[in-house]
Amino acid sequence: YMSYGIISQVQREQENFERLEETIKQSSAASDSVQPQATSETDAASSPYTALKERNPDFFGWISIEGTELNYPVMHTPKNGEYYLRRDFDGKDSQSGVPFLSASCYEGCGNYLIYGHNMKNGSMFATLLSYADRAYWEEHPIIRFDTLAASGEYKVLAAFYSEAYPQDAEGVFRYYQYTDVSDASVFEDYVDQVQKAALYDTGVIAVYGDELLTLSTCSYHTKNGRFVVVARKEESPQLG
Repeated sequence: YMSYGIISQVQREQENFERLEETIKQSSAASDSVQPQATSETDAASSPYTALKERNPDFFGWISIEGTELNYPVMHTPKNGEYYLRRDFDGKDSQSGVPFLSASCYEGCGNYLIYGHNMKNGSMFATLLSYADRAYWEEHPIIRFDTLAASGEYKVLAAFYSEAYPQDAEGVFRYYQYTDVSDASVFEDYVDQVQKAALYDTGVIAVYGDELLTLSTCSYHTKNGRFVVVARKEESPQLG
């Protein structure tokens, strides 16, 4: 049961995100009119997001899944990992927070691990739980994640239930410890365990050198439950 006050607050927070998206569209349109043909991927990807980075240096990227409500900025605060758990884009108190990158991630870490709330109204990362259904994956196989450095489309590789395990639990797959997969054996171990945990086979495989995206949200199937979606970056066509 949510009180009217909380519902209207969450609604306001959603509207704030929509305004941020509008900012991107406007700066994107402005840059298009200045240069009809973007010369490099970096220019093309970074121009729309520069305004958000200037407004808040913690801004890292933008995540979206076409045809769903999932369409948000992603923050990164390496020194205080969960800073945006209950804060909005401008750092004010917030029920829904802002999706954020794991503190141990960095540009090019190989596996961008992003956390977001599972909100009862279907906002934030609530959409992810729909990936438990194979038919939903078939309709939404691509997750888009743009950073200031590059735009990217990621193909969903697996979806699975997990949990935040106690320290003393043995023989469990702590997916949240695999952010730096620059070592081949770590990468292969991660992908192997992801595929074992997967609820269904997507036919998508990942090999060492591929960039991964891991999205995590709360799930109520068990205490400290999590639902996780892992995706592999698509090769972008070379420009020029």
